[in-house]
Amino acid sequence: MAAKVLIIDDEEGVRKTLSLNLGMEGYEVESVEGADTALNLIDSGKNYDFIISDIRMPGTDGLQFLKEIKGRDLGSIVIMISAYGTVETSIEAIKCGASDYVNKPINTDELFLRMRMAEERERLRRENLLLRKGLGKDDGFEAIVFTSDKMGGVVDFVKRVSEYKTTVLITGESGTGKELIAHAIHARSPRKDGAFVAINCSAIPESLLESELFGYVKGAFSGASQSKRGLFEEANGGTLFLDEIGEFPIHLQSKLLRVLQEEEIRRLGDTKTIKVDVRIIAATSRDLNEDVKQGSFRGDLFYRLNVLPIHIPPLRERKDDIPILVDYFIKKYNGKLNRFVKGVSQQAMSELLQYPWYGNIRELENVVERAMILCDSNSLDRVNFNLKDNNIQGDAWFDSLSLDKAWQKLEKAYIEKALLESGGNRTQAAKLLGLSRRSLLYKLKQYGYSEEED
Repeated sequence: MAAKVLIIDDEEGVRKTLSLNLGMEGYEVESVEGADTALNLIDSGKNYDFIISDIRMPGTDGLQFLKEIKGRDLGSIVIMISAYGTVETSIEAIKCGASDYVNKPINTDELFLRMRMAEERERLRRENLLLRKGLGKDDGFEAIVFTSDKMGGVVDFVKRVSEYKTTVLITGESGTGKELIAHAIHARSPRKDGAFVAINCSAIPESLLESELFGYVKGAFSGASQSKRGLFEEANGGTLFLDEIGEFPIHLQSKLLRVLQEEEIRRLGDTKTIKVDVRIIAATSRDLNEDVKQGSFRGDLFYRLNVLPIHIPPLRERKDDIPILVDYFIKKYNGKLNRFVKGVSQQAMSELLQYPWYGNIRELENVVERAMILCDSNSLDRVNFNLKDNNIQGDAWFDSLSLDKAWQKLEKAYIEKALLESGGNRTQAAKLLGLSRRSLLYKLKQYGYSEEED
């Protein structure tokens, strides 16, 4: 289901532009010209995943609007926008409950980035609250569910290295839980009261990544109307998690290496350096040794990151964990979906144990959630999981041992499945795949599909 966005701005041009851009990204958009109208919509029972509001408006302004909705417990992510931005205004907006702040004229790439980051922060906050409430633990391992010896070894190692500031590199396939391990390291460390700041290096355009990490001073580039702290400064005294570090641009790697060596950063456009006390935890699903050989990743940076390596085995190599993970996800989604599922049939569990789980724990969670939605009884059976539709196997996948060709086949299969589930709607398919519509159209063109036809 598409995320719902409410835009509040007295300028019609801003409303139309934002509505168009957000709509192209797959969001369901509604816009109003004033805060009072927005409050009436909210009070009438309408719910929004995001609210994007101007600050300076006739009548009830943006800050008053924030104060009005603070007690309503909406669960919406609120991002404020203004052409008259100051540091004091942005601080006041955050104090009043805003998740973030973007200056006009609005750079849509920056806005989408802010929305994704705010959504991720909120997701992690809610999951942590739910897990701590349900399991009564606060030692950092409340979300790491396992019984296998392989994961036991990983957890034991994490407990030993958590207390040190030394850089950690977590490796493993996508969906194995690298970020959960990073959270556990932070939660058990002396820095647990400091910030845990996470950023996905592959999800941010190169043009924005440098300013996002290091910050910038006023006038550093066109549109920099005020100075802004970067994520290194936000994480000062805490932990910075660099996910998908293998996608870090080569031209910025020397700057990251300097931070690791000198513990100082320089904002874009600045002449002075700023000391930072940050523990770096990096993660990747790539083979960085191979990337170093190919010249796409600096060897000195790799060795500096790889001081304490932690490898998370894929789910197919620790199938002892599947039953307890299934039970965990059933309990989780009973609460979220208001269901009363008690367990899984023996036949269904047998199939779950035989399934290869190329998407690892993330795929298992998605499969359990879907099964619970489709289930009409208090027990999940094999028909609810329908694993044959998801399983990518057969000799056709091994007509070549080229990893590039295998990846292309896998990517194409997922794109086709997303298009099938979305009824050919490419905007919705892009949302399912976690891509922008433009990225999906580019990939479709790569695989020989028409750009126009559904």
